[in-house]
Amino acid sequence: MRVLVTGATGFLGSHLVKALLAEGHEVYILKRKTSDCSRLATVLHEIECFDLEHVEIEGMFRDIGPLDAVIHTATSYARNQESYHATLEANVSMPLQVLEGAIRCGTPLFMNTDTFSNTTQGIFQRLVGYHLTKRHFLEWGKHLAAQSSLRFVNLKLEHLYGPADSPEKFIPYIVRTCLENQPDLYLTPGEQMRDFIHVRDAVDAYLLLLRQSKQFSASFCEFQVGSGVATSIKSLVREVHRLTESATTLHFGALPYPPQEMMHSLADVESLRRYGWRSQVPLREGLLTVIEEHRSRISAK
Repeated sequence: MRVLVTGATGFLGSHLVKALLAEGHEVYILKRKTSDCSRLATVLHEIECFDLEHVEIEGMFRDIGPLDAVIHTATSYARNQESYHATLEANVSMPLQVLEGAIRCGTPLFMNTDTFSNTTQGIFQRLVGYHLTKRHFLEWGKHLAAQSSLRFVNLKLEHLYGPADSPEKFIPYIVRTCLENQPDLYLTPGEQMRDFIHVRDAVDAYLLLLRQSKQFSASFCEFQVGSGVATSIKSLVREVHRLTESATTLHFGALPYPPQEMMHSLADVESLRRYGWRSQVPLREGLLTVIEEHRSRISAK
């Protein structure tokens, strides 16, 4: 298949690009000219890159020719004091241009990366711009798919983790703190339940749905992507602490829960299972992949 990937230089996107290439697909990526391509260093010669700042979206589609799918993984979490306007541009305006370009050029499939925290139960005060814009684009996707022949597949990811993740994310932070034997680690009580899914399992879900997409009769369909197992934050941190044989002292309850903290999240993966998908990476095995990556980095210093 011929596939365009947005967000290809990021954590999930880079894993997807490598997996697509390994399966023999023809891959194009849309990125920003300032994007760090280090995650794709070993495969850049195999893909065609388009810089968002230097390309007109519809012209890009014409240059590429017929595509089988667009996989949209690009996002802005607005963690670095970005303005709401910048977050809207990254999470709504840009992907909407790509979606409209795909429709005009007859692309049959658009796979959108969504999040478990994008719910109808209200807006979280943390990352409010992120959640509002993700919801906004999803509504555009539903509307435009209903007006065209394109199928819009929405994947709601649970707590994704694995090698090459951003260092400021929760699991890499915990792993790094424990491996460095920092004296203290201050945490909430840790009773939040989360569905942790390894990036390898998530990528397998994308590839499966890409292969099965012609079976989707509706213009819009949605899949929850998680392991199907809920684990408490406290249990996860203790497991990392044990696997790293860390001397760090864990202080559960030293920090309050954030406002409007989601206390339980668990993916209903039955829809994925009907297509033959199963989570293959147990949490312990997945954590070890992250721990070994960070051990290698520490040893290389």
